[in-house]
Amino acid sequence: MNKSKNNVSYAFSMLVILFFMWGFLTSLNDILVPHLKAAFNLKHWQAQLVQFFFFGAYLIMSAPAGTLIKKIGYKKGIVMGLALMGLGCFLFYPASIMKVYFSFLLALFVLASGITILQVAANPYVAVVGPPETAASRLNLAQGFNSLGHTIAPLFGAFLILQNTEVVAVETVQMPYIGLGVALLVLAGIFSFLQLPEIENEKGLSSSNFSDVLKRPQVLLGVAAIFCYVGAEISVGSHLVEFFKLENIMGMDNKTAGSYVAFYWGGAMIGRFMGGVSLSKLGNKPIIMLAFPLIAFGVVYYIVQSNSLSSDIPFYFLLLMMLNYFAFLLGGSMPARVLGVFAFCCIALVLVAMFGAGKTAMWAVIGIGLFNSIMWSNIFTLAIEGLGELTSQASGLLVAGIFGGAIIPLVQGAAADQDLQLSFAVVIGCYLFIMFYALIGHKTT
Repeated sequence: MNKSKNNVSYAFSMLVILFFMWGFLTSLNDILVPHLKAAFNLKHWQAQLVQFFFFGAYLIMSAPAGTLIKKIGYKKGIVMGLALMGLGCFLFYPASIMKVYFSFLLALFVLASGITILQVAANPYVAVVGPPETAASRLNLAQGFNSLGHTIAPLFGAFLILQNTEVVAVETVQMPYIGLGVALLVLAGIFSFLQLPEIENEKGLSSSNFSDVLKRPQVLLGVAAIFCYVGAEISVGSHLVEFFKLENIMGMDNKTAGSYVAFYWGGAMIGRFMGGVSLSKLGNKPIIMLAFPLIAFGVVYYIVQSNSLSSDIPFYFLLLMMLNYFAFLLGGSMPARVLGVFAFCCIALVLVAMFGAGKTAMWAVIGIGLFNSIMWSNIFTLAIEGLGELTSQASGLLVAGIFGGAIIPLVQGAAADQDLQLSFAVVIGCYLFIMFYALIGHKTT
């Protein structure tokens, strides 16, 4: 029994590394968008083609990835996904030599195809590698490490890629992506030798036809909810640098604006760790959850003091984290209820960002990250609840919903070419649908 538990814990620990890596690479797009926009003198909507090609891979590759995982199993699927991600990273080098925008988009598509395979394998793996009643908690915890990658990537990218120069050199992407490609191939080699515990029915995840999944409204509406969530989260994140640069907001330079993106994804990380506790079976959950914003405040305060930054930064962030904490308490550890409360809070923050100015608008849009935090795991868990042998097919379909990250940023980009600040209205419709799914949609069977 203890050996079985150790194997499960070991498998979960290794999966967390995968969540971190694809979070890091996904968030790095928020730095690529303004960098390539400046390098190729693009409009907002043209720059958002970065997200369109990246997340377009999820739509095209999710169904084949589900079939692939069904045939070769989770472990080989993970190795193949990591290898494909490494290839995508290496393609950035020739793209930077050719200096053709489409070549970067092609590299991003290959990279995202590998991540799609990982998503299809790792999400249901985390959901079933342990007690069903704590599946949402494990997914939130894994997503917390995914957000750690999201948080670090903007700092990494702002330092190594972004430039405060009039002429932007696209070659700055070379070394960061080559290094990432090497790391991914090493990780693929490690996973190929790991002894991971088998999941029941790994070789035959379901004998049912895919059409059976299409008859489940909770899954179809769940796909739409994933579409809206990912679309809104990515769209907000990829417009942050340009938003912070607006004169009526903060008038920041490229590198400073890029570093502030870390607060957006850092908020998502903190929210996901709190969500992991909120939906767990632990005792004294309110006290344990409170530790995360307090620790985060201490870390930010130390960084601010060490670098002689504005002393109000940690206090603004603490205010948002405490709002997030009380929203969790209002949600009462119920996935659907928490999801609804968080969607409402996102709508309120978007409105403040649209019609506010200065630090108020800046911190409002940053705060959206905190309330995006649990949306993926809660929607995913609600959508696959009670599906049994249909879980694999449903997972592939839900991952296809990530295509929202391709469409919504493109729509907001077109609106941003008219008015960047008001373009955030695009994501309000996304959060309204998520509220509907939390209150009604997930109950439809």
